[in-house]
Amino acid sequence: MKMRKLTGITPLVVMLLLTACSNKNQVTETPQEKIKVQAMTVTARQVDQLGTFTGTVEAEIVNNIAPQTPMRIKKVYVEVGDHVRAGQKLAEMDAVNLNQTRLQMENDKTEFERVDELYKVGGISKSTWDSKKLAYEISKSTYENLLENTFLTSPISGLVTKRNYDSGDMYGGGTPIYVVEQIQPVKLMVNVSEVLLTKVKKGMDVEVKLDVFGSEIFQGTIKLIHPSIDPSTRTFPVEIQIRNADERILPGMFARITFNYGSENRVMVPDRAIIKQTGSSDRFVYVCKDGTSYYRKVTTGQLIGNEYEILEGLESGEVVAITALNRLNNGTEIEIINN
Repeated sequence: MKMRKLTGITPLVVMLLLTACSNKNQVTETPQEKIKVQAMTVTARQVDQLGTFTGTVEAEIVNNIAPQTPMRIKKVYVEVGDHVRAGQKLAEMDAVNLNQTRLQMENDKTEFERVDELYKVGGISKSTWDSKKLAYEISKSTYENLLENTFLTSPISGLVTKRNYDSGDMYGGGTPIYVVEQIQPVKLMVNVSEVLLTKVKKGMDVEVKLDVFGSEIFQGTIKLIHPSIDPSTRTFPVEIQIRNADERILPGMFARITFNYGSENRVMVPDRAIIKQTGSSDRFVYVCKDGTSYYRKVTTGQLIGNEYEILEGLESGEVVAITALNRLNNGTEIEIINN
């Protein structure tokens, strides 16, 4: 009797076990929830192609003022920061040598005038006349040269930026007594990449900002493009001139220069859509298509406001994810939930 009861129960146990296994399989096969993202359609527009460089302001002309030979400085007349005119006297040197040379020149002049009168009436030979004339010309030239080196004047109109000696000092050569710089106009030298050689033109206008003046913009013009490229840096020097009519810009100021090479049609993408790979310059976006995200490498250009221009990798009209980027992978199923 007991054996029969057990045999009747066995089919029931088997059915319960099969049902449990069936329910377990149904739970495993529940579909995975799609990642909700916000996305946007990218478009192209005309974008100014800008290049920014840095440089230091330089004077248009720099003159080092000093006599040719060592001598004592009798008096200095101007100070650092003074504006001077071309031809203005800056310093006076000891005049002993000048006076001696002047006396010699006057004597040679008197001798030459005397023999010149005799030569006209045939009283002396041509060789004697030539000799006296040469002596006078040499002493005159020496006097004029020494005169220039005794009364030092500025060859340009500009600003005195250095004075290295005081009245009574002995000038011994080397360091100049004065440095005078022409700062109207001023110039900037920048090194531009060789890939821009065909885009940079003489006479092109540029914008200049100086750190000391904040966001104020000064207008500059490309004055000179050096024709040689540095093989080590692959750059070429460009000289920019700023009029500086009010002389506010001074040598040594740090400047940021912006070149505008024209405009190009570029796809623009928000900065938050760009994935910046750590330890690499590579940049990526997630393109959304048919409910799936796709990893796409892109080449970025300028950052303009909060948008990057895309040089390669995206076409106008494509859709990119702008949220939940850290949850996406290549091939992730997504649901776009834009408001």
